[in-house]
Amino acid sequence: MKVQLQGQSLRLRIGEDELAWLLAGETIGNDTQAGSAALRQRLRIVPGDAAVLAVDAGEWAFSLPEAAVRDYVARLPCRDALEFELPGDGDALRLSFEVDVRDSVRRRGPPPRRKAQRPD
Repeated sequence: MKVQLQGQSLRLRIGEDELAWLLAGETIGNDTQAGSAALRQRLRIVPGDAAVLAVDAGEWAFSLPEAAVRDYVARLPCRDALEFELPGDGDALRLSFEVDVRDSVRRRGPPPRRKAQRPD
């Protein structure tokens, strides 16, 4: 899992293998260690309609709604991200979840082309 954080925006990008683990009910993660300090991000899908963030001692645990993730997966490969807004004490955190489009194209093939509409 690749993590990109800037201000109130967080992007989580995964590959097709990690997606398969998520869809099978596994939790995936990213760990960063600096001396005795650690920062961990965990990601899983759960039943329900809302994305949830739980923070505990250097670990951010993201739970994404299964139905939204499966709808997103049905559109792969695509460049769009699945977007969520996670409320907090201050400004909301904007979470973008995406599957690496290059990995998806390699695994799933290119997306179908739309037929051009002829003007009348």
